[in-house]
Amino acid sequence: MTDDAKVSRRVRVDYEAGDRFRIAVRQHTISVDQPASDGGEDTAPTPTELFIASLASCVAFYARRFAARHDIPTDGLAVTAEFSMASHPARVGEITLQLHVPAELSPEQQAALVAVTSHCTVHSTLMQPPEVRIELAALTPGAV
Repeated sequence: MTDDAKVSRRVRVDYEAGDRFRIAVRQHTISVDQPASDGGEDTAPTPTELFIASLASCVAFYARRFAARHDIPTDGLAVTAEFSMASHPARVGEITLQLHVPAELSPEQQAALVAVTSHCTVHSTLMQPPEVRIELAALTPGAV
């Protein structure tokens, strides 16, 4: 295990209004909301859409690194993701990712690219889920 793997990282999610939340990641801010059809204001993606986007962008990142190592053009590199929900419990039931590569690849390169991208951090986490604990934080005196 590398030292980087041992480092704890933090993300904070703060309520804004309605179904909208602000997410702070290092010096970056991202918002989530719900579609108007589900009672939100549709000002941002849903948490589930960000989850799918995280997987797709992780695959894209690994694909770009692979392309750079093998002198494959990256202009036009893209990943599309389609997903469907499972009914019970509420969760994503199926995800299909399509990797769009802007160059012809040999069968060996295709197999290697799929192997590399199948081991991106987000996909690996889905394949070997982390332990998730949900705890109540201690209330600050005087907080409502």
